[in-house]
Amino acid sequence: MIVIENDWLLVEITHQGAEVRKVKHKKNGLDYMWTGDKAYWGRVSPVLFPIVGRLKEDRYQIDGRTYEMPQHGFLRDVEFEVEEQTTTGVSFSFTSGGRYLHVYPYDFKAIIRYELNEDTLAVRWEIVNENKKEMYFSIGAHPAFKVPLFENEAIEDYNLYFTPAPDKNVIEYELKDSLIYEKGKANNLSSIQLKDSLFAHDALVFSHIDQVKLESKNSEHGVVVSFEGFPFVGIWSKYSDTDGEMAPFVCIEPWYGIADTFDTTGNFKEKYGINNLKPRETFRAKHSMQFK
Repeated sequence: MIVIENDWLLVEITHQGAEVRKVKHKKNGLDYMWTGDKAYWGRVSPVLFPIVGRLKEDRYQIDGRTYEMPQHGFLRDVEFEVEEQTTTGVSFSFTSGGRYLHVYPYDFKAIIRYELNEDTLAVRWEIVNENKKEMYFSIGAHPAFKVPLFENEAIEDYNLYFTPAPDKNVIEYELKDSLIYEKGKANNLSSIQLKDSLFAHDALVFSHIDQVKLESKNSEHGVVVSFEGFPFVGIWSKYSDTDGEMAPFVCIEPWYGIADTFDTTGNFKEKYGINNLKPRETFRAKHSMQFK
């Protein structure tokens, strides 16, 4: 386990998946991240690559060959190496080196950097195309935040507040059997109250959102996730059909990619929301989480 800290926050990160497992606020004593309790969901903040969401029939085609890949890809399960570490920051890297060509026909290097600045954790991604051909991929974040933060609160005490990207229409999507359907323009999207039924049909998915704030109506405590320029965001919690309740966490997920659409051809190069990277070039993206 790697630990970085400053006067505000202490953050624990595992080598597996370079995944943040804990964020403790030193000034208010709160733990903000989901515990990873496998009774609900055993992960905390996996990085999704080279796909986000599920593929139709868990398969895709590139250059006439069919590959199989489970939901959210495989990067969340690999062992990263530490490239550089300071008291307040750390850089992890993973080089594929031909080990995943049977499921993904590209070699790549992934670098994930974490840096603390007061009560904010900045996350930087770099994906390097190490092939002599163009590379296609998606990447996304999946951090899960504990709700409620206090024992005397209920999930319904929390609201999600959305900041749309300027001069763009926010599009809402729905998931059916883990595949994406476009619902159309989301009019006047400003806030959503958390409640169990919100996730009865899987995640909420939107395009052209720059920031999502999760905050209690009883205090100013919460989390602000900022991801300017990201094309999609998912909001999700594990829902139990048996008792009709959501799990005690909510995920705010900035994505450069999205699940397959219901009418996909299966051609990965034509996949909705896919990114492409020329040989030897590097993709870069940044988002941040402020813990209030």
